Order: sequence, then structure tokens, then C-alpha cells
Amino acid sequence: MTTKVAIFGVGLIGGSLALCLKGKPGITVIGHSPRPGSLSRMIERGVVDAATLSMEEAALDADFIFLCVPVGNLEEYLEELYAMPLKPGCIITDVGSTKASVAARARSFSLPGVHFIGGHPMAGSERSGVDAASTLLFENAYYVLTPSPDVPEDAYSRLEKLLAYTRAQIVRIDPVMHDQIVGAISHLPHIIAVALVNQVCDYNDNNELYRTLAAGGFRDITRIASSDPLIWRDILLSNREVLLSLLRDWNAEIGNFIGLLEGQDGEGIKQAFEKANLFRGELPERRKGAITSLFDLYIDVPDTPGIIGQIATELGVRHINLSNMQIIESREDVPGVLRLSFRQETDMERAKEHLHSLGYSVYV
Repeated sequence: MTTKVAIFGVGLIGGSLALCLKGKPGITVIGHSPRPGSLSRMIERGVVDAATLSMEEAALDADFIFLCVPVGNLEEYLEELYAMPLKPGCIITDVGSTKASVAARARSFSLPGVHFIGGHPMAGSERSGVDAASTLLFENAYYVLTPSPDVPEDAYSRLEKLLAYTRAQIVRIDPVMHDQIVGAISHLPHIIAVALVNQVCDYNDNNELYRTLAAGGFRDITRIASSDPLIWRDILLSNREVLLSLLRDWNAEIGNFIGLLEGQDGEGIKQAFEKANLFRGELPERRKGAITSLFDLYIDVPDTPGIIGQIATELGVRHINLSNMQIIESREDVPGVLRLSFRQETDMERAKEHLHSLGYSVYV
């Protein structure tokens, strides 16, 4: 018996899911998009077995439906799907980064034997769209599932078994708890990064040295401020109440530092850094999480013509996938530094070993 998997929104996440499932025994993957151009691209890339512009055709007799559309469109898609004669036993899931609101909306619908199980694969890339899709995107990442109490265990098990093809680690969490945790470790940092960049941007209006000297470290620690504005508008509004509480706690933390500085409390400042150092040191280093990891190498390079091309060529001929290269211009302690970024840790390790064998000074 064939298992039909319908994927609505075949971009980075949906396309990667499709690639993980396509070609597996007894599984047929159908992609849906309302845009003919997107349909053509997913077919050209071969990420799906078939594609359609029709929601009804995609959902007809589907055993699993993945909603890989923006958070702001999830409820609209749910409403349309629950108005269709879906197959009894069909499982609907999503990949949004907020879970409580979509879970509550799904509970307002009812179809015999149809179950909604919220999902959030904690994996991503600096690239987007179906062209960035990869079978390796979810490998070793946490994939959170948030079933409501009324979801039968056999339905949950069927989805968990299907997702085993992603090679992700499945974690089962209550949807409200999910939003509280992800709000703290992902949504709040995005707000802080945006606020910090905008603060420096305002200072730069009167003195352009702010932009000049903000290269390197400042750009690194605020890279998530470059996230898609429309996507993050919907995410933050969807998790509004959680974030309001987190921001009040953040204001209290900042207020504490204001007090330490006003009181010239050196010991208090030291203790704050020690506490942060201790907890951060306990965090997993090489595991995919809510914020996409980057695997970077740094190389001391001489100022000679063609050196960057030589390094890129050395990696290319060995099929080491290089994501990005950047010359760090304002690093006083180590002049002439080239940063190489990789999407996969294995590529980074291979590059490190090879470049070291060529005599380059390479460090992480």
C-alpha cells in the first residue's frame, strides 16, 4: 500500500522534507504551490514525485499533510483543509516556530479520524527556497512534535516513524511549553539583535565611524537581525504574550546591569559574567538548535595576489562545499584573516585538515 505525503510550501523546509521522503519504500510525495513558477522549480529539482496547483488534488487521499507555509498563513490553510473530505486517519502537521496558536486553532475543527500534530524542525540555512533544500538539513537536529492530549498514540507513532527518515531527534513537548522555551532561546534573541543594530544605526546617523568599526565581531553577534522581516513579524505576533513576559524579564536583567554600573559594583559585574560563562559552557556546541549554526574556519593569509582563489580552488577540487568567504578587515590582533563558512560540520573538518596540511594557519 502506498503512503501519500502532501507538502504545502516546497521551499527550504518543505523541499528538504520532500527529499528525505522521496524514493523511500511505499512513499509518494506530492508538492503543492499556488504559483506555477514554484511548481516548475520543484519539478525541475526533482524534490517531489508530482506537483499540483490544486489544494484539493494534493490533499485527496493523503495519509500525511505537511504545512510548510509561513506562520501567518497556517490558520488559513487549516481552515481550507478541514473543509475538504480528508482521508480518515490523515495526519496534518506543520513546521512553524510557534505552536500554541496553531494547536488551538486546529482543535476548533473536527473531521472523523483526522488529527493535527504540531511540528517544529529546529534546522535552517542562511539560504532559502527549494534550491537550498537538502536531505542533510534535519540530520542531528531537534524536531519538536506537540500533539494535543486527544491525539491517539498510534497517530503520533505513525508520524514519528515517518520522520525517522529525516534522521532528526524527535522531542515531544506541550505546545505552550514549546513557545515559552523557543521564545526565550530564539525569538527574544532576534528582538535583541534587531534593537541593538537599530540603536547603532541611529548613532551612525551622526557619526559613520559606527558602521566602519562595527565590522567583524559586531556583525557576527547580530547576524540574526538580517532575518526575513515578514516572516518574523508573523512569528513574533503569534507568540506575543510569551514575548511580552520575556521582554519584561529582559528589562529587569538590563536594569540590574544599570545598577551594577551606577554603583561601580565590580564584583557584581564579575559574578554576572561568571554565571553566564558557566551556563554557556554547558550548552551543546555542535548540535543544531533553534538558531541556525554556522561552521566557520579562520585562516591567516598573506597579502598576495590570488591567494583567496587558490584556497577556494583547493576546496573545490576536493568537493568540499563552501558556503561563504569573508575577508575580515578590521581585526587588529590578527591582520589578514579569511573566514570560511560551511553548512555542514563535516565539510568544515575536511577543509580544516586539508588546509592545515598545505601549511596554512587554521583555527576555529
